[in-house]
Amino acid sequence: MFRNAARLSQRATRSTPVRQTVQRRFNSAKAEPEWIADNEFNRERAAVKHHAASTSDLWRKLSIYAVIPCLIGGGLNAYNLWTEHWEHWSHMAPLEERTEYPYQNIRSKNFPWGDGDKTIFWNSDVNYRNKDKPT
Repeated sequence: MFRNAARLSQRATRSTPVRQTVQRRFNSAKAEPEWIADNEFNRERAAVKHHAASTSDLWRKLSIYAVIPCLIGGGLNAYNLWTEHWEHWSHMAPLEERTEYPYQNIRSKNFPWGDGDKTIFWNSDVNYRNKDKPT
């Protein structure tokens, strides 16, 4: 019985006429409530809010109308450079047939992991440059 009374009271407070009366009491036609004083702090705060709104609008416009076209242009440029690079490499001889000049393979430092042809991640079982030659 107590549970039913609690449910009925909740339904009564959630009913449309009661809700409209409560909401109407808190709604006002003015933009600012009456109790806000017109002083220097409130004027400065309003100016800061206005500046923040205009600044965020500026950054939104910049990101839509400046950054996105720049990204598209940069992507097209990178794609064109990529295709030109591989067109150039398609006209060259394979790596095995190219002449290797002495200035292309200068090793002036002894590395702690061995000679300069191997790196830290060298796999001695597989030699990727010379697949046909044994390691």
